[in-house]
Amino acid sequence: MITSLGIWFMKVLAHLPLRPVRALGWLLGWGLYIVAVSRRRVVHANLALCFPDKPGAWRTKVARASFVCFAQAWLDRSWLWHGNTEVTKSRLNLIGAVDELQGHTPTVIFLPHFYGMDAAWSAVSAAVPRRFTTIFTPQRNKRVDDWIYEGRRRLGEIRLFDRFDGVKTIVSALRAGEPLFLLPDMNFGAEESIFVPFYGVPAATVPSLSRFAKLGRAKVVPVTVRMTAQGYDVEVHAAWPDFPSDDVVADTARMNLNLQGYIDTMPEQYYWVHKRFKTRPAGEPPVY
Repeated sequence: MITSLGIWFMKVLAHLPLRPVRALGWLLGWGLYIVAVSRRRVVHANLALCFPDKPGAWRTKVARASFVCFAQAWLDRSWLWHGNTEVTKSRLNLIGAVDELQGHTPTVIFLPHFYGMDAAWSAVSAAVPRRFTTIFTPQRNKRVDDWIYEGRRRLGEIRLFDRFDGVKTIVSALRAGEPLFLLPDMNFGAEESIFVPFYGVPAATVPSLSRFAKLGRAKVVPVTVRMTAQGYDVEVHAAWPDFPSDDVVADTARMNLNLQGYIDTMPEQYYWVHKRFKTRPAGEPPVY
């Protein structure tokens, strides 16, 4: 019942102008910063580890803004998934090296976890006439699962693989010319992860970007997304040269280093609410 009401609310919200949607997100974000104490501690812990040289006032400002961006991006799913199609497209500004995504060259799209990531693949799939793929983690709530599944397939053509479908199916599609959106910059636990620096802190990181690129004989094209007053700027960056290499550890460290450069341009829009350093090297004390 609560889930159905929530989806109904998002459908209603979809028809409002962007300004009141963002204003509501601002209020919700501030409310979450105040009441979500445990998650607020996670954000502050992440920022303290990644930006130890920044003043405390700067980190507090970024933390508060991060909660606002989180809430605004969540409510933006209303118009991304239920709004008028032309209005939705008008709010998505695809810029940069878009030609990197044309043609049929096997391509892995490195899509970091900025809060507007759902706007990113909507913008790309709506503008580029190719079938894209990504890996979808099923939700516990079937109604929510269906809502997210359909929302992410709304614009263009996107095929969502279950994370349990296996590597062979995904690689086969990649080699056939279906670009793969990959979001490997989260903590997925110790299994199959390696420790590489993220802002100088050892972070358990899955080396899937390097491995899928090598298995799919694909280039890697980063795509980042920035929330703006008009909607989102979705930037396609040039493909990384000499990637992947024969050193998966070096590749994964390079991924994190490049990611830091993207984050530094808009730190408040990165997914700091995630426990990025939950998995620690043997003998290291917990962060959270």
